[in-house]
Amino acid sequence: MPGVTGPSDYSREPPRHPSLKINAKEPFNAEPPRSALGAAYVTPVDLFYKRNHGPIPIVDDIHSYSVSITGLIENPKQVFFKDIMALPKYNVTATMQCAGNRRTAMSQTRTVKGVGWDVSAIGNAVWGGAKLADVLELVGIPKFTGATKSGGKHVEFVSVDRCKEENGGPYKASIPLIQATSPDADVLLAYEMNGETLNRDHGYPLRGIVPGVIGARSVKWLDSINVIAEECQGFFMQKDYKMFPPSVNWDNINWSTRRPQMDFPVQCVICSLEDVNALKPGKVKVSGYAASGGGRGIERVDISVDGGNTWVEASRHQQPGIPYIAESTCSDKWAWVLFEAMIDVQQSTQIVAKAVDSAANVQPEKVEDIWNLRGILNTSWHRVQVRVGHSNL
Repeated sequence: MPGVTGPSDYSREPPRHPSLKINAKEPFNAEPPRSALGAAYVTPVDLFYKRNHGPIPIVDDIHSYSVSITGLIENPKQVFFKDIMALPKYNVTATMQCAGNRRTAMSQTRTVKGVGWDVSAIGNAVWGGAKLADVLELVGIPKFTGATKSGGKHVEFVSVDRCKEENGGPYKASIPLIQATSPDADVLLAYEMNGETLNRDHGYPLRGIVPGVIGARSVKWLDSINVIAEECQGFFMQKDYKMFPPSVNWDNINWSTRRPQMDFPVQCVICSLEDVNALKPGKVKVSGYAASGGGRGIERVDISVDGGNTWVEASRHQQPGIPYIAESTCSDKWAWVLFEAMIDVQQSTQIVAKAVDSAANVQPEKVEDIWNLRGILNTSWHRVQVRVGHSNL
């Protein structure tokens, strides 16, 4: 497309932070150390996980870059970058999470297919850009529209990015039109991340941001936006990122029996400790992140040192020193919550964390109960094994 090209090889990849754990080199998929996530409410751009399906697109001329808005609408239009910049700018603090976060732990139960993510395929950022609801008004779609006169009910994002799963075609995904046209849903066409211009890894020059929804729907490097009658029929909507029961395998799977996954479930992870950390007996700080999709807040985070027989409640915050209240107008509804608890550890044990969201959804205890062949949505209790020694520590 004019202004942006999708390379055919990986010879012009951007530089990346050396501390990232590389899970796949080509295409580049990497995550930061878990300790980096617990260190800051807003994740630094360089330490935000990288999820890609092909070579990173290159901007040749930002002035000629545009996004076509077409489909079941009355006024198709080519929208240039300057047109997006001229609309009111909004900053939305939102957590982005890959549906495959914590896949590695799920694969220890039974083999799954996908990138081997640990616990850091997630991050929290301040996204800046125009609301999609405002952009769609440019082509005559009013706010809070569920269907256009021509029968359009979904908004499809199509990327410059080309990927093998689409047989060399573009990555694409969709959301319901009513969500796209609702200002309260805070769906953005973003051009900034943490107050800076998007970098190439994160979608420069323009990407979708769909808060509260798995990262696969927040399409990067936008090429076009199509208003369509049915859900996007792309690979990542129809033959991936769907939640199946443990009984389904690659021999009996029927993709059409499940809807595409949208909201991510309640999740929490301990970031202050790694497995088999060596500790002195005594007080230990247990801290990490908790998040839930769909704008649901975090009502509680519980910590156990005895396998879940007894629990202590962790403190929660988004801003340092200010207690967090779920779904308060002072809280960031789309963002994660950081938690912390001081617990007494006198012997080697497994420390467990689980979260409860504002709809009383709670993380399942066992990963076996939610195992699925693609290894998505591992939201089971997070467990960290620690070793306590009384000497030479």
